[in-house]
Amino acid sequence: MRHRTDWLSLLSGLLFVGIGIRYLTPPAPDTLIMALILLFGLGLAGFIGIIAKAVRKR
Repeated sequence: MRHRTDWLSLLSGLLFVGIGIRYLTPPAPDTLIMALILLFGLGLAGFIGIIAKAVRKR
């Protein structure tokens, strides 16, 4: 039995892992820039998740 990919969870997890790795490597990133990347990335992941769900229902 197969299940469908949850794109929102997958992309959000990859975004958080990427941000975590960025904070572990020197030099320390600018907090404002990282917050903007986080918001944009979560918005993009949500948009892709909505598109994937709409395509699946067809």
